Amino acid sequence: MDNDREILQKKRFFYSMIIPGIVVFTAFTLKLVETLEGVDFVHLGINPRTVIGLPGIVFSPLIHGDWEHFSANAVPMMILGTALFYFYKELSLKVFVLIWIVTGILVWFGGRAGTWHIGASGVIYGMGTFLFFSGVLRNYIPLMAISLVVVFLYGSLFWGMIPVKWDLPYSWEAHLYGSITGFVLALIYRKQGPQKPVPEWFGEDKDEEDESEEYAYWKSNIT
Repeated sequence: MDNDREILQKKRFFYSMIIPGIVVFTAFTLKLVETLEGVDFVHLGINPRTVIGLPGIVFSPLIHGDWEHFSANAVPMMILGTALFYFYKELSLKVFVLIWIVTGILVWFGGRAGTWHIGASGVIYGMGTFLFFSGVLRNYIPLMAISLVVVFLYGSLFWGMIPVKWDLPYSWEAHLYGSITGFVLALIYRKQGPQKPVPEWFGEDKDEEDESEEYAYWKSNIT
């Protein structure tokens, strides 16, 4: 039994790496093509409030300025992406896609004009914020532990949302809008996905027509 459970957990972990892995591999391939062929895919980024910048809502997280930029995003994309798909299996794909698209739309509307916004950092900020606040809002120790890990590993991400000067070399707007999107999604989906288990004794000798206030509270807030 324990062996079967261990095998299932390993499979689940492997499957959780697939989509983040595809994103990183695609971004790596595009950067490699740029390097070998001497081309530039920056035009696939977001150019706010322009028609030519609209495709960037979908493609910008896959485009990076240089190899250092790619490397800085590849590691947190794999770590946070795998954590999202592993711990929030039922919600993960929906949340991931929404963070990707909504962040892009917000950057297109609210980003600095005349600048190409590229890179996966907006999605990364969104996932980090979602993981942190989801654990806190659910008040479930295993998920709160993930929140603490996110803070420990990526607590410094907060500073990337502050425009200490307007002409920063990175898109602080993507960081900010990604974080807002992750927070809002954590609120919206706080009742879905993994939840704090209801203690077994709450279900003993309880009648639906005669529930105690405490039991009713658990049913309305935990289930």
